[in-house]
Amino acid sequence: MKNKIAVFTGTRADYGLLLPLIRLINGTPSSELQLLVGGTHFSPEFGSTIKQIENDGFNISAKIEMLLSSDSDVGIAKAMGLAMISAAENLERLKPDVLVVLGDRFETFAIAQTAMIARVPIAHIHGGEITQGAMDESIRHAISKLSHMHFTSTERYRARLVQLGENPELIFNVGAPGIDNISKLSAMPLSEISESLDIELNPNSFFLVTHHPVTLIPEQAQTELGALFKALDRFQDHKVIITYPNADQSGKALINMILSYAHNNKGRVVVSPSLGQQRYLSLMKYSTAVIGNSSSGIIEAPSFGVPSINIGDRQEGRISAESTLHCNAKVEFIVEHIDKALTPEFRTFCRQVENPYGNGGSSERIFNTISQLLPFKNIKKPFFDISAS
Repeated sequence: MKNKIAVFTGTRADYGLLLPLIRLINGTPSSELQLLVGGTHFSPEFGSTIKQIENDGFNISAKIEMLLSSDSDVGIAKAMGLAMISAAENLERLKPDVLVVLGDRFETFAIAQTAMIARVPIAHIHGGEITQGAMDESIRHAISKLSHMHFTSTERYRARLVQLGENPELIFNVGAPGIDNISKLSAMPLSEISESLDIELNPNSFFLVTHHPVTLIPEQAQTELGALFKALDRFQDHKVIITYPNADQSGKALINMILSYAHNNKGRVVVSPSLGQQRYLSLMKYSTAVIGNSSSGIIEAPSFGVPSINIGDRQEGRISAESTLHCNAKVEFIVEHIDKALTPEFRTFCRQVENPYGNGGSSERIFNTISQLLPFKNIKKPFFDISAS
């Protein structure tokens, strides 16, 4: 009998990270992939990335209804409610042996809550991490407490899950799945990317920018993004490729700012709702620096030997390589750090840095471990008390 392994994806970001694992499940005769898709994948505003999933050749087992045209607190909460209703119906129909979820998004939290009620074992990837500037911090830990198997990206994160009372025998340090995409990347020619974006790009002559809402203080991200744009204005010899922020509170305000900045800098600034995994990673490889507050600048960029500049406190607490420069969201500070990233000495140093998130092979380790643990019958979760061990 095949292992029925359900995987949920709600954004372009988690889909890219989950893609190697999804391919492994789908290509293994002893496993049945049940792909649950929701969130911004169905939104034209965010690039209708459902098309990418379909083009990759995967059968979508369930479309999770959830997205509302609102980025308010009430809108996000309603979206979670809709997601739970849709997930409840589909989990009852599919009856998976395990549900795989990744990260800390509100969409993922809604699905995990539903799976817990449905008594479906949950395998959580990227637990134990800290991002103190976002409510994702609380969501991530909450998902960990709902989950039965854990796949962390560093040993420190594994220890943190033990501290949260999770069973050490079911916590596995496997590295970051995003590195798998890099180790297997067939980079797109920059000429092809230039044509697709309608802008001429040369290696090490452009910045790759992603700046997400700071969900605990939504208006803060607008101030930070404004400071970033003023800093980028100081580097007119560099072009700028900007991707859309997440669909979080005040995300639309950031999108409007980005579109306005691109309009005022035609020929130098290009905006894309979704670049796709291959194009995004290829741009990262060729870029001068990765700038903003996305986790990709911390987790993936070091594997390319590319400097990254992390702005503000959204990612505060996350382990980072020495090639990642952290700075306050003040114009002069951002300019100072970009200047450092441009120096030949620092760029040479970045190429020698070891990525704390591993060298690849994470997806294989996750898949093999899940396969060995199935069927997973004991969904009881006793609290692992460190003081009593």
